[in-house]
Amino acid sequence: MENNGASILIVEDEFMISEDIAMRLSDFGYKVAGVAASALAAIEILEKGETDLALVDINIDGDMDGIELSKIINDRFKIPFIYLTSLANKTVVERAKETLPASYLLKPFNDRQVQIAIEMALVNYTERTNPKSTTESTRVRFDSYTVIPSHDSLFLKRDSHFDRVRFSDITHIESQGNYCVVHTTNSTYMYASILKGFEEILPADKFIRVHRAYIVNIEAVTGLDSGCVLINKIEIPISKSRREKLYEFIKFM
Repeated sequence: MENNGASILIVEDEFMISEDIAMRLSDFGYKVAGVAASALAAIEILEKGETDLALVDINIDGDMDGIELSKIINDRFKIPFIYLTSLANKTVVERAKETLPASYLLKPFNDRQVQIAIEMALVNYTERTNPKSTTESTRVRFDSYTVIPSHDSLFLKRDSHFDRVRFSDITHIESQGNYCVVHTTNSTYMYASILKGFEEILPADKFIRVHRAYIVNIEAVTGLDSGCVLINKIEIPISKSRREKLYEFIKFM
């Protein structure tokens, strides 16, 4: 199965530490977007646009320290970041707080601390940049933040990590009693949730509910029949009450 875990940049100038972090991330199911020993090297990786989150050591080599790099991350790249630090003096703490990091990791750290910091970073950043995505209704439907909406993706929790699944890769969502199954182009995810929870967080210009038990990505639809939507060879029923809305939706694509 393809690994769709969030892509994480490591900014750390101590080789042994960066290698240790990279191995931990891989074990957790995350991707390593790159390893940088300086701010300039980190910016080069960030400019590729393939990083979802950065782990930034405050004390790194070069003309810029980790705090100055994080200001650039905020201004230009707009992704969450976690500070790695063994420094605790008041001046550094105050400078760090001004950059609004998503979380902190104090050296030395263990596996559980890294996992929690990454999960909280994704959650905190989503709340700060898109407060509507974590309304009380969504909190109730997605226990322990198993589903985190982003501007172009859902971060879906699998075991101990989150997979970043872009909306374009989601074909349909199916209700199975008290559970929902998210079907993607190469995988499935199951959550204790009602379908309305997904309906509220998916973009309304891409996804439409066609049946009490199904939401479909209109761009994934490969055909229509009188009573069903086709997604490749999968037949998804259309409720009579929703058929006209679906046809209108298709007309204005």
